Amino acid sequence: MTAEHPEAARQLSVVAENVGSHLTEVSRGVGDYVIAEIPELRGDAAVVKILQASVAENVATLLHVFENDIPLDNIEGPAAALEYARRLAQRGISLSAMVRAYRIGHWRFLEWCLDELNRQHADEDLATATNRRMLQVSFGYIDRVTEHVIVVYQQERDHWLLSQTAARAARVRDILTEKDVDLNWAEPDLGYRLRQHHLGLVAWLPTLTGGGERLARLHRITDEIARKLGCPDRPLFVPRDATASWAWLPLGSHGDVSWKQVSNFVEHSDPAVYMCAGGVGYGIEGFRSTHRQALRTQELAAAASPAPQFTDFSTVAPIALMATNIDDMRAWVWGILGPLAVDDENSARLRETAQIFLDTGCSYTATASAQILHKNTVQYRIRKAEEIMGHPVQKGHTDLEVALRAVQYLGSTLLRTRPA
Repeated sequence: MTAEHPEAARQLSVVAENVGSHLTEVSRGVGDYVIAEIPELRGDAAVVKILQASVAENVATLLHVFENDIPLDNIEGPAAALEYARRLAQRGISLSAMVRAYRIGHWRFLEWCLDELNRQHADEDLATATNRRMLQVSFGYIDRVTEHVIVVYQQERDHWLLSQTAARAARVRDILTEKDVDLNWAEPDLGYRLRQHHLGLVAWLPTLTGGGERLARLHRITDEIARKLGCPDRPLFVPRDATASWAWLPLGSHGDVSWKQVSNFVEHSDPAVYMCAGGVGYGIEGFRSTHRQALRTQELAAAASPAPQFTDFSTVAPIALMATNIDDMRAWVWGILGPLAVDDENSARLRETAQIFLDTGCSYTATASAQILHKNTVQYRIRKAEEIMGHPVQKGHTDLEVALRAVQYLGSTLLRTRPA
């Protein structure tokens, strides 16, 4: 076996230090690459966020090992990596997807390091020795960490599958994936009637606070909403993981819901709980559609800044259906609003007045009444908005209405921080 070059460890330390100066960019690039390559890991904002944290901790740790020549025997799995393994186990995402994420992420990380090594212009022998050391240490690290996360995943998966709620969640997943469902068997298994009106809810706590009471809080607020709405039976409550839940409220023969009542209740009952609702649906198809709508609304809420505590699909349906690509939507909004798409108080006032003006059929009097302003003030604001955008408010008003509505719900996510 060839003896290691005496300068290889030092050269690898320099590589790690330089790559580490771009730590945020490297971590984000590795995480985005993993998500792009593995479809199973997409679609859930909370889990994607933990994936990004796991990637960031793994990248930082491995660079630290490179830079300081730390023995791998002293390395344990990063906390975020272990938590990510638990979340995947709880949500039934395959172990192979998790392990593949490490392989793919490892390759993307090595690309950064190899590019940096090439920039060092070391002689051929030193570059080869540094490359060999980089591969040996990084593969050893990945092997060690994946052993840890596999054990955590399997333990959590066993625990989750043994619980009664997991069995119920499996039945719900069968229904949602449109497998052939015998209602005469499914309803007793679920303890919930499918042949009625349903309201789908998605609830979550954005932080890991509250110890073991997290799911209990989500369960409690779901039950309380059901009582407020006069539901004839108990809701179907399905934990997704330690901080999130899906639920269906049984509305019986009634298809109407007071969204104001639900919103007020959520916002005054537990300030830490966030919730989204689908539209009311009937039967097994309604069971599926109200849930899909609640999930789509949650995606919108997760992208909003600040995030609303409660959002119902009926209020944001056009925006939720459009918001599959926030970057494209932001570019479209900027094209419609022009310089009015700036995150400052003056632009916000002008956008609000323009939105109400369009909502009231372009009535200055009705807008003034809605905003408790003088009619002349409304006329000034509309004229000012038109000057900034470079066209009349009524021109292309359908697109303008949608753009203003999108900014209303997504906030600074869609706005420029300063004028272009």
